[in-house]
Amino acid sequence: MAEFVNILAEEKSGVLYLTINREDKMNALNMNTLEEIKAVFEEVIDNKSIKAVILTGAGEKAFVAGADISEIAELNEVNARKFAENGQEIFAMIENCHKPVIAVTNGYTLGGGCELAMACHMRIATSNAKFGQPEVNLGIIPGYGGTQRLTQLIGRGKANELMMTGDMIGAEEAKSLGLVNHVVETKADGLAKAEEIVAKIMSKAPLAIGMIVDCVNAAFLPEENGYQTEANSFARCVKSGDYKEGTSAFLEKRKPIFKGE
Repeated sequence: MAEFVNILAEEKSGVLYLTINREDKMNALNMNTLEEIKAVFEEVIDNKSIKAVILTGAGEKAFVAGADISEIAELNEVNARKFAENGQEIFAMIENCHKPVIAVTNGYTLGGGCELAMACHMRIATSNAKFGQPEVNLGIIPGYGGTQRLTQLIGRGKANELMMTGDMIGAEEAKSLGLVNHVVETKADGLAKAEEIVAKIMSKAPLAIGMIVDCVNAAFLPEENGYQTEANSFARCVKSGDYKEGTSAFLEKRKPIFKGE
């Protein structure tokens, strides 16, 4: 994997650990950081040795405290649209990745950081994590998909409240709303929990995992019939070698050996 300036990427035992590494800037997302994240996920999609991604932020104060305000301050109407669309495209790559992506969030998870976490398939938060979309305080709105994903995850009323007030919520409230899967005490605990979940997923059929991503995402795409996507995906799974291996292993009372084919 290439060398990066603003992120750290390390593969261990099939898991890519991706760390936003701008601790002195509270891991704020500038354009260079976004492009590096994009490059990593292009590699993740193509590299068969990578089975999962665990995403976190450097240090203890923030997962990602938001976008880089110095860049936002220079936007105009024309490049603002491109700015938002670029972030949406990169976060869609994460959301549509056929390999599980788990965010381990600690400290401030705000603005673009909250949007990044929401683009992941699951979120594990430390007890000190704070979530929010405070863009209204700058006279703008979330632009990297936050208005859509927050509404999908916690519902219209509460999403409206959080985005209109710019309020932050703690980890336990985020969990109660469905924004977070698990709350743990420390980042080390969060990484351990993510590794536990990833290990379970990696023992399952990779093709089926990817199809689940497609079907879950289809539930939120108005132009798609999610039920038809499910039926089509089910049929694709039945054509696979993993289906034959899984059913045979069950009948033979042994553990399956899936190959993702």
